[in-house]
Amino acid sequence: MMVKQHMLFTLYSICGIVLKDIPAVSVAATKNKVRGAQGQFPIVQNMTVTEGGIANLTCRVEHNDNTSLQWSNPAQQTLFFGDKKALRDNRIELVRATSQELTISISEVTLADEGLYTCSLFTMPVKTAKAFLTVLGVPKKPQIKGLTKPAMEGDHINLTCMTSGSKPAADVRWFRNEKEIKGAKEVNASGKTFTVKSSLRLQVDRNDDGVAYTCRVDHVALIATPQQTTEVLEVHYAPRVEIKHSLPIPQEGQYLKLECVSKGNPSPDPVLWTKDGRELPDMDRMIVEGRELTFMSLNKTDNGTYRCEATNHLGTNHAEYVLFVYDPNALEQRGPDHALIGGVVAVVVFVTLCLIIVLGRYLARHKGTYLTNEAKGADDAPDADTAIINADGNHAHAEEKKEYFI
Repeated sequence: MMVKQHMLFTLYSICGIVLKDIPAVSVAATKNKVRGAQGQFPIVQNMTVTEGGIANLTCRVEHNDNTSLQWSNPAQQTLFFGDKKALRDNRIELVRATSQELTISISEVTLADEGLYTCSLFTMPVKTAKAFLTVLGVPKKPQIKGLTKPAMEGDHINLTCMTSGSKPAADVRWFRNEKEIKGAKEVNASGKTFTVKSSLRLQVDRNDDGVAYTCRVDHVALIATPQQTTEVLEVHYAPRVEIKHSLPIPQEGQYLKLECVSKGNPSPDPVLWTKDGRELPDMDRMIVEGRELTFMSLNKTDNGTYRCEATNHLGTNHAEYVLFVYDPNALEQRGPDHALIGGVVAVVVFVTLCLIIVLGRYLARHKGTYLTNEAKGADDAPDADTAIINADGNHAHAEEKKEYFI
């Protein structure tokens, strides 16, 4: 009887035979067998899997009286009826089949596999549960376009980073070395997947030479290993030159090295050394090695203006160093630093002048006050003596100004 029931339900699920066409005796027998499972419902869970991965679909019931379980795909095609495979697809395999569980696996999942999968429990009536399989589209490795190698200082360039195949849409981010910078993002749908593009507009200068610009793609399917592409910017620019020296006060007999530090791209090699606008004198004490000019033992005849010149195809630049060789004996016998003394004297004179100005303003202000007080009450006086007597300043001390003759 169990074999007959199994065959009937297999025909029902695969061929679509309706229950009313099954003989009454068989239907009655089936009802008797599944009466213990009338209160049971299949239990399933939604699944999320990355494109190319493996999806495991599990259907369970707590109690089952030998009633069959079945998995169907979104197109309602039966995948497995119990432990019997119904659809010829090598990617679909049986993992576990018991009276209480039916688990199948789908390998090499594609975006087309996404949708609602149905687990059916063949009671009377049939009970079903649906699980949604979500397939994440993996974004492709980003590509950077628009980079000119080499770029010239002052050029405007547009960098574009693009990735396709993501589902949902990926996030594209730009980094200048390790620091994130903002780009203009654009998202376009293509079927079930998205193409994401981000643009970056730059005006390059010499500071951009050797800088790494990285485009990184973040996506839920790439949590562990985000995709990224890096391009190193090469910028050509005219040279800049400076001269570094090893002695603060060059003295006769000392060793002196002048280094011509030139920065440019392409590198301005070799550099040209000259003295007072002419070629360097030919002597054993003066050696030129690459960018360095070395004096083995300084002499006063070495005094002059030394010039280092660097050139590449974008321009020429130079720097100068005025060499004055001091007599060490004169330095030892030299008195106090006249420049320092002159500075101190200037400060003292300045402070003295400031004090004189302030004192003059103070005295002038008080003198004006005295004259004003003396003048009060003099307007109506008939003569000068009366004016002095009537002045405000004389009333309080009139007695003190009496004269006594002995």
